[in-house]
Amino acid sequence: MVKYTATILKFEQQGEKTGWTYVIVPEDIAQEIKPGNRKIFRVKGKLDKYAIEATAVMPMGDGSFILPLNAAMRKGIAKKVGAKVEIQLKEDDNPDPVTSPEFMECLQDEPEALAFFKTLTKGHQNYFLKWIETAKTEPTKAKRIAESITGLARKQDYPAMIRFNKGK
Repeated sequence: MVKYTATILKFEQQGEKTGWTYVIVPEDIAQEIKPGNRKIFRVKGKLDKYAIEATAVMPMGDGSFILPLNAAMRKGIAKKVGAKVEIQLKEDDNPDPVTSPEFMECLQDEPEALAFFKTLTKGHQNYFLKWIETAKTEPTKAKRIAESITGLARKQDYPAMIRFNKGK
């Protein structure tokens, strides 16, 4: 587990990352966590005393990475932009614990949808799985499974499927 202190920052103008709150993972620290890597990877550890897991660390192009801080993380550490945070990180070897047995069973009945689902990255597959598994009622879950399978059969990724269904 690598330990260091970082300052919480926020992007002003940075394309799609504008407004993001994050901490920098310097190149030397990133190389200690995952040697030789320059691509996105997932980590687990702690921000102060707040535990994180399956959290994406993204490359910035100069060898350093950023660890975006979502609302739950910011609330968990109770700190604002400019504050220092104690960070403990290591690579998360099992970043994809999300499963939906009902969804996977239904996918078996739709070979085209299953084939397209398998072409998606784990992260993009997880968009579908998390959306389905966060349904609060069984009817909502069933509806989300049906919409997901229909979208995948149309070769739509998660955002395209959501946009398509909003038009209904």
